[in-house]
Amino acid sequence: MSNSSFALSPDGSAGAASASSSDHPAAPIPAWLTSFQPHPWLTNGHAQTLVGNFYPRPAYRLPAIEETVEVDPADSSSVLCHCHWQPEAVRAARLTAVLVHGLAGSSDSRYIRGIASLAFAAGMNVVRMNMRNCGGSIALTPTLYHSGRSADVGAVVRHFTARFGLQRVALVGYSMGGNLVLKLAGEWGALHAGPLVAVATVCPAIDLAPGADALHEPANRIYEWNFLHKLMRLYRRKAALYPHLYPLRGLGPIRSIRDFDQKIVAPCCGFRDADDYYYRAASARVIDRIAVPTLVLHAQDDPFIRLFPQTRAAILANPHITFVETRHGGHCAFLSRRSPSGIHWAESAVIRFLQAALAHTPPVPAEGYEL
Repeated sequence: MSNSSFALSPDGSAGAASASSSDHPAAPIPAWLTSFQPHPWLTNGHAQTLVGNFYPRPAYRLPAIEETVEVDPADSSSVLCHCHWQPEAVRAARLTAVLVHGLAGSSDSRYIRGIASLAFAAGMNVVRMNMRNCGGSIALTPTLYHSGRSADVGAVVRHFTARFGLQRVALVGYSMGGNLVLKLAGEWGALHAGPLVAVATVCPAIDLAPGADALHEPANRIYEWNFLHKLMRLYRRKAALYPHLYPLRGLGPIRSIRDFDQKIVAPCCGFRDADDYYYRAASARVIDRIAVPTLVLHAQDDPFIRLFPQTRAAILANPHITFVETRHGGHCAFLSRRSPSGIHWAESAVIRFLQAALAHTPPVPAEGYEL
């Protein structure tokens, strides 16, 4: 799969991404990339985002196996994973999709369950990974989670690859989870990819600072309040378990995500301040080093995901990244007119992309990987 960048218009037509230049000519539209036609009632980024957060999906009937995975022996931190395995006879050879949720989400978030169901039906193994403390796993680590803990995703990949001899693994991330999987792919580069054969992201928070500041814009305060409510609730529970590590007094008012990152994430997680955190944790720093087929889905009307011009240029310059930008779609919603693939266009697009990437990647025995 080669580099390509597409802009999908509301009428479903496609062309070269609007930010591409003569240095990045239009590529033939791949068969897996179907048109995105937003639902006629949802041609607004806020409408897409809010309705997408609550729109029901079919009932989930996937039996899950719970497993905790140690991700940091230094502080005994573990994460909770919910796994859906294909039959043992074919398990190692099937693609394993590791799914990573967004900020204040969990392995039970609707979008994670939705894409898990599609991936399993397509014959893949599925691992729904919780970030530290998420999904009811607060007692599994003395630490907090943040946007830079890409090594946790790598530890999960190594764990299940070693346990089951997995031959091919794909990472799928939404929003903050998208930043994590892109960061890991960039850090691994071409020399240490192991079983990683593909990465797919939906509205990834690649540049953290402008995204945090966009959340504080008046039109986006409803999202910021929701995130802050969940994050502060988690922090208070953490403080109750580890009062010597997480003080509640002296924090002062926390009225924005930037406040939270400045007063809680930075001092508790080893960053100088919020700006240092945003810089060091952003996948933008390493996105040019990604060396496996990678999909970045982005909506122009996403209320709070922002890309620096230099980051967009780096994405477009990487021959391994397919950048798909729609005029509408909101944040992680992409609710379309009803079609054979369903209303959740992004989830279906990710599965089709992974299948296409898989077709170009021969299986390699797990013992052939340097883990």
